[in-house]
Amino acid sequence: MIHRKSREDIKRMRHAGHIVALVHQEMKKVVEPGISTKELDDIAFRVIKANRAIPTFLGYHGYPASICTSINEQVVHGIPSEKDILKEGDIIAIDIGATYGGFVGDSAWSYAVGKISPEKERLMKTTEEALFAGIKQMRAGNVLDDISSAIEAVANREKLGIVRQYGGHGVGRNMHEDPFLFNYKTGDNTLIKSGYVIAIEPMLNLGGDDVEVMSDEWTVCTKDKQPSAHFEHTVLATEDEPVLMTTLME
Repeated sequence: MIHRKSREDIKRMRHAGHIVALVHQEMKKVVEPGISTKELDDIAFRVIKANRAIPTFLGYHGYPASICTSINEQVVHGIPSEKDILKEGDIIAIDIGATYGGFVGDSAWSYAVGKISPEKERLMKTTEEALFAGIKQMRAGNVLDDISSAIEAVANREKLGIVRQYGGHGVGRNMHEDPFLFNYKTGDNTLIKSGYVIAIEPMLNLGGDDVEVMSDEWTVCTKDKQPSAHFEHTVLATEDEPVLMTTLME
């Protein structure tokens, strides 16, 4: 069941999203060769707690960290570690969740570590473009497949693989709520209504679509070991333009 958010719900979610954006702002400053993903996690934890919020991911189904850090061929759910040191030419997807006032903000962004290859640049640019193409369709009166189709069209134009086992989702009091949102066309004609809040999150690969879960039972990697990028915003549908819930508030 999809829950429409009240004005008060939206206010709290917007604050949660602001905190997530603060963490991303800090990540943008500190992502560089030589830093460990554990250091990134520690920084994120401090920012979230300093803003009187809770790291949503920490302890979620046993997940052991505050953020997900997925490097190169890692798609999603990479676990921060002191052993994972970023190096020149890497790309890293950082997924962040914060709970404030009982509501969740959820956003992921991919970052270049120093100078990256033109192909990785194309992958990141296209995945970000696919995100905003999907966001444009997040308005009352459209259907979920309008979002999925917009994402797929951008990926297909650049001949990128589309991760099919994972996708977007409703957000609210819980991090994962109905509906599930595919990143490719499926014919889902679920009507989008004003007050729906969905995390839109394309995950695109330089190689094929196929992914697999590693032995830690969390980290998802591309089967062909080609790089993957991940971009995500939590988005509110209105009768007018979509509203990004995971940006900095003025």
